[in-house]
Amino acid sequence: MAIRSFKDKHPHIGINVYIDPTAVVIGDVSLGDDVSIWPTSVIRGDVEAIQIGAGTNVQDGSVLHVSHAGDYSETGHKLTIGKGVTIGHRAVVHGCSIGNYCLVGIGAIIMDAAVLEDYVMLAAGALVPPGKTLQSGYLYVGAPAKPIRALTESEKAFLEYSYQHYIRLKDNYLAGE
Repeated sequence: MAIRSFKDKHPHIGINVYIDPTAVVIGDVSLGDDVSIWPTSVIRGDVEAIQIGAGTNVQDGSVLHVSHAGDYSETGHKLTIGKGVTIGHRAVVHGCSIGNYCLVGIGAIIMDAAVLEDYVMLAAGALVPPGKTLQSGYLYVGAPAKPIRALTESEKAFLEYSYQHYIRLKDNYLAGE
């Protein structure tokens, strides 16, 4: 079953959401309207909350998780993803905060307490270390991720195009087309 409760925590699913049958959504997870979760993705809100904003897409094989408070960490780290975000294939997004209209490249890794402000493009394979903030309007590459240059107007427009494309695609899946 793709959508599962954990203890007393139950996923909350918005309107017109697509969750592929091979994906798994567990526990304290909130998916906004028009979110799409693609094949073999795992979204596990078992020890902290995960909130995903409207129109965001989580592409194939991505892992979204959180951290708990305990002996080695005073506080847990929930995961918050804004609206219109594209999470690329095989990304690992862990206990961080991602603003609106960002792109997380294929195979990128974002660690606990990291922050991506609005309109950030994170390149494929990039690593965002714990606690690092990526400022709005830049392309970041590498491990650790570093700003390379400001985004062009065309790239900013692409960030919005990307999430809108995935809304149209998931609507086709929901319609059985």
